[in-house]
Amino acid sequence: MSSEDLAPSARPGPAPGALLLCRAPADSVGLVAALLPESLLLAPAGEGWSVLVPEGRAWDDGAEPVDRVATGWASALAVGAPWPVLALWWDRDRAGYSLAAGFRRPVGYVWLADGTAAGEDEAMRTFAARLGLDPVLDVQSLDRLAEPDLVSDARARLRGLLAVLSRIGVDLPPGLTPGTPTAALRTALRDRPGVRRVDRATLRETARDALRDVTPGAVAHRPDVRTLALVQIAAGLPLTLWGLRRRSPGWLAAGALLLAHGALGLTYDLVRPRD
Repeated sequence: MSSEDLAPSARPGPAPGALLLCRAPADSVGLVAALLPESLLLAPAGEGWSVLVPEGRAWDDGAEPVDRVATGWASALAVGAPWPVLALWWDRDRAGYSLAAGFRRPVGYVWLADGTAAGEDEAMRTFAARLGLDPVLDVQSLDRLAEPDLVSDARARLRGLLAVLSRIGVDLPPGLTPGTPTAALRTALRDRPGVRRVDRATLRETARDALRDVTPGAVAHRPDVRTLALVQIAAGLPLTLWGLRRRSPGWLAAGALLLAHGALGLTYDLVRPRD
């Protein structure tokens, strides 16, 4: 029997998994991450960076590919925040990344399991520009990740990407290696200092803490708060309907987060005292 005749579950390669890197401290990430539709572990990941390790339930049943879920979640986390989110994902056949920033279309790149590049060169340059990487040295390093390499598989390509990102502060905790099974990723984090569990059960407490930390009147006095909140709600409604129609947990989470951000913004605008 040839390898082409094997069922997907019998093919060699890592089980699907993902890491979400946010260019923000863990305290800033916790509130928005708690709105995602499954439990995550949140930890510092270098100077000015945090990492989220999901349980993987959204793709374990095979109904939705990991890249689509991870991209939807990265978009959901980035649309209502002033920092970009990078999803690193892998499955038995491919691996890649997706960078989301604000309302801009996510940019991503894909490698086949053997390391063959299956993305566009322009995506690498857009990726570098959005993260503020060096337009010469760092872009040269990224370009090498798109060149043929007989010894670098898809996981090695992701490790090479992380090596480039280390120049802007990314430093993943030990054990968080692309291609590692999700259970092992979570075990590597679980007992480390500074790690917290983030889910909807913790959302109420996190939101209360965030409200307490806001300087009275500081948000309500910004003239763009209500406009931004209404824009987020207007964008969140069709995304939520799209996610429901396609049964896509990633895009459903994006829509739900936009709606939640918009509702929170309107709440700030209404309840905080004004001059």
